[in-house]
Amino acid sequence: MLIEGNRYFPPDSIVEEHFTRTKMRSLCPWKGIAGYYTVTVDEVHQRNAAWTYRHPSPLARKIKNHVAFWDTDSVTEE
Repeated sequence: MLIEGNRYFPPDSIVEEHFTRTKMRSLCPWKGIAGYYTVTVDEVHQRNAAWTYRHPSPLARKIKNHVAFWDTDSVTEE
């Protein structure tokens, strides 16, 4: 799903072992509060490289728990 230029991947499409929650948060006026993850692959850590809306606003309910990445050129779907 593409929203505001960011591709949001369904929660069942990611490999959870590569994601570690961080303390980073941000606020979107219409989506709500985003929580961030450090993404680790082959011992390379990308801090706050992905985010999700665990409790989005009603307007953004379709992206609940979907995950977006800063650099989607390097992210692929299988």
